[in-house]
Amino acid sequence: MTKLTLYNNLKTVRAQQKLSQSKLAEKVGVSRQTISNIETGEFVPTARLALLLCLALNKKFEELFYF
Repeated sequence: MTKLTLYNNLKTVRAQQKLSQSKLAEKVGVSRQTISNIETGEFVPTARLALLLCLALNKKFEELFYF
């Protein structure tokens, strides 16, 4: 079985909505560094955090994340 990597459009969507990493982090209850690490692919969010990001950005999962 091949390992799938989860990619994201988080930085683009966040910028379109004129949100800083800090502001988005505050909305979902994580650190700014966590948002940065997700955007760079260094950290894969949990299902809960991915859902919170979708809700905070008013986007569907597939609009933010892809394999």
